[in-house]
Amino acid sequence: MVESGGSGQPRPDSEEPAERHATPAPPPATHQETPAEVPDPSTDKRHGTPDETTDEPKPAQAGTTDEPKPAQAGTADEPKPAQAGTADEPKPQDTRTAGAPDPAARTPDPADLHPDRPHAHSTPALGETPTPAKGRRRPSRPPETRGGLLMGRPFGVPVYVAPSWFLVAALITWVFGGQLDRVLPELGATRYLVALFFAVAFYASVLVHELAHTIAALRFKLPVRRIQLQFFGGVSEIEKEAETPGREFVLAFVGPLLSLVLAGLFYLAMQTVEPGTVPGVLLAGLMISNLIVAIFNLLPGLPLDGGRMLRAVVWKITGKPMTGTIAAAWVGRALAVSVLIGLPLLTQSGALGSEAEDSVGMDTVLDALLAAILAAIIWTGAGNSLRMARLREHLPELRARNLTRRAVPVETNTPLSEALRRANDAGARALVVVDAHGEPVSLVREAAIVGVPEHRRPWVAVSGLAQDLTEGMRVSAELAGEDLLDALRATPATEYLVIEETGEIYGVLSAADVERAFVKAMARPS
Repeated sequence: MVESGGSGQPRPDSEEPAERHATPAPPPATHQETPAEVPDPSTDKRHGTPDETTDEPKPAQAGTTDEPKPAQAGTADEPKPAQAGTADEPKPQDTRTAGAPDPAARTPDPADLHPDRPHAHSTPALGETPTPAKGRRRPSRPPETRGGLLMGRPFGVPVYVAPSWFLVAALITWVFGGQLDRVLPELGATRYLVALFFAVAFYASVLVHELAHTIAALRFKLPVRRIQLQFFGGVSEIEKEAETPGREFVLAFVGPLLSLVLAGLFYLAMQTVEPGTVPGVLLAGLMISNLIVAIFNLLPGLPLDGGRMLRAVVWKITGKPMTGTIAAAWVGRALAVSVLIGLPLLTQSGALGSEAEDSVGMDTVLDALLAAILAAIIWTGAGNSLRMARLREHLPELRARNLTRRAVPVETNTPLSEALRRANDAGARALVVVDAHGEPVSLVREAAIVGVPEHRRPWVAVSGLAQDLTEGMRVSAELAGEDLLDALRATPATEYLVIEETGEIYGVLSAADVERAFVKAMARPS
C-alpha cells in the first residue's frame, strides 16, 4: 500500500527541551496517524510595559534594610547586569505567546523594523504571561518513533519491521502449520518451521510490493521517509504528493502489478516441483497470497492502492485533486462496511472455498474478528485521507511573511527592562540581539523573558536570555506551506530570524505562531 502526504513529524531534539513548541507537520496519510485536535488559544488582554506596572518594586528609601538599593559609584556591592550563565539567573519557563498588538493602536518607532507588517492575532505585551483558558490544555505532541526494528536501507530508504509483525507472523505460523498437518502429516512438529518460513517469505513479497511504490516515487523525485512492515501488510510513507494524476495513478498501480508478477512467478515455479511436497505447498501458498494481496489492494477505495487509482482518475476528469480524494474516500468507507458484513457471510456460506457452516463456531468468530479489524483499518484510512487532503489544501495559507512578529534590535548589554520598553513602545513582539555593526547574533527567547521576575529585569542583560543564531534559524520571508514547515523541522527551535531576499531583517517567527495558524487553518472548512 502506498501512502502519500505531507512531510514527517518534527524531531523532538531541540536544544531547549523546556521551551520546545511542536512544529505542525503534515504526516504521511497513513491510517495510523490522525492530526490531534488542538484547542485554540484563549483571548488575551493587553497590558502596559513591564516598567509601567503598578506592582513593580519601588527603589528603597535611605535607611531601609529590607530592600536592595542602588549603591554609590565605586562601592564594591554595586549590582551589575547579570551575564549569561550566572547561577542566580532564573531559568526559562515554558510559555506560549504569539502575535502582535493591533498596528492601529500603537505608535511607530524608528527602532521598529517593519511598521506596516500584518499580524495574525493579538496577544499580551512582550514579557507578560498569558492566562490560559479555563479547562484547556496545551497541545502535546507524542514523541516520534522510528517505526520498529530497522532491517536495512534499500535505495537509501529505511525499512522497519513493526512489533505487530511478530504477532501476525506467529498467527500465520499457527494457521499455516495447521493446514500443513492436513496436507503433509508426515512433517510432525517440523511443520511449524515450514510455516514460519512461509510467513517470512510472504512478508518478503510484501516488501517487494512496497519497494515498487518506493522506486516509482524516487523516479518522480518524491522523497520517501520509510517503509514499514506491520500487522496487515506494509506502508510506503511518501512525503509529498504526486504533481499530476498520471503520476499518482502509476505510483499506486505499480505495487499491485508487482504482486501479480510475483504470483505468476510462483505459479511458474510450481510447475518445476512435485505437487504434495514441501516446496510445492510453499510455492502454492505464496502464489495464492500474492494474488490475494494484489486483488485486495486493487479495490477502489482509500487508503488502498485501488483507491488512489480511483482518485487519480477523478482528479484527471475534474481537474480537482480534492474531488478525487472525497470520491475515493467515500468509496473506501462503503468498502469497509461491505467487508464488515460480507466477509463473515461469504466465509460461512462456503463461497470462499471452505465448507458451509450451519452453526456459529470458533472459525466463524475469528472470521468476524478479522473482518472487523480490516473494516476498521479501511474506514480509518479513508477518514485520514480526507483530513490529509484538507490539510494540503490549507497549507499554502501558512506564509512566513504573514506570521512574522515585529522585532526591535538591541545591543548585547542592554538591560531587559529597557529592551522591553523599546519593544512595547514600538509595538514589537520580539527582540533581536545585534553586534556593534548592527548584525544579528542571537534571538531573545520569549519563554526566558517571562521567567525573569519584573523586579530583576533592570539587572538582567538580554545576552543572558538569548539563543545564538545558527544558519538553520534564518528563514526566508518568502517561505510558505510545506517549504516553511520543512525549514522549521530541519532546525527545531522556538524562534527564527526572518530575512528578506536582500538579507535585510524582516522580523522573528515563533514556532508557536505557526502551530496556532496551522490548527486554525485545519479547523476551517474546505
